Amino acid sequence: MNPNDIIDFLNANPQFFEEHPDLLEQLSVPHPTSGNTISLSERQILTLREKLAQVQEKLAELVSFGEENDVIAEKVHRLTLSLMLSDDFEAVNFAVYNHLQEDFAIPHVALRIWNSILKRESPEFVEVSEELRFFAADLRQPYCGPAQYPEVLAWFGNAASHLGSLALIPLRRDAQVFGMLALGSEDPERFFPEMGTLYVERIGQLVGAAVLKQIG
Repeated sequence: MNPNDIIDFLNANPQFFEEHPDLLEQLSVPHPTSGNTISLSERQILTLREKLAQVQEKLAELVSFGEENDVIAEKVHRLTLSLMLSDDFEAVNFAVYNHLQEDFAIPHVALRIWNSILKRESPEFVEVSEELRFFAADLRQPYCGPAQYPEVLAWFGNAASHLGSLALIPLRRDAQVFGMLALGSEDPERFFPEMGTLYVERIGQLVGAAVLKQIG
């Protein structure tokens, strides 16, 4: 018999070891780490323990992710309340910068708005290039990745040369993009292409809605 014959036989006769219980104690296999000989039943117990440890590790990881999401959700909630209580554009602008920098610990934040009926004499309304507008309009989700795009980097002034990663979030009025929220970090891993963007997108939607309410 070859190994496949044995495997086929045991698969076809699952009651075999029930009919020969003593055989489980007589069979021996190497210990997975020490190399010492142990019984087949002991090896089975070790395998179950290994699987249990893997399940516990995965559960701990899921709990950690859940707790992290709860923290982020609470921060988004505080930002939402602050935006709802803002009665003019200046208050919205303050809430955006204050919460993202202080609560979310994002060191560099820049907001740009175009196609607005009302304008202000502030950096947020400085004209942007047509190329950047097309880029923003083509984004189907926030850009997260290396700190590139010179025009955007210029928004951060002297800090631009120190940035390692960016999150660029288009602000939309229905399907039309009317602005962009840019988040920058010196950490190249703070914003990366594979990261989840659910909360980043929600922040963009909140900021966009609050801005539109004040400036149309």
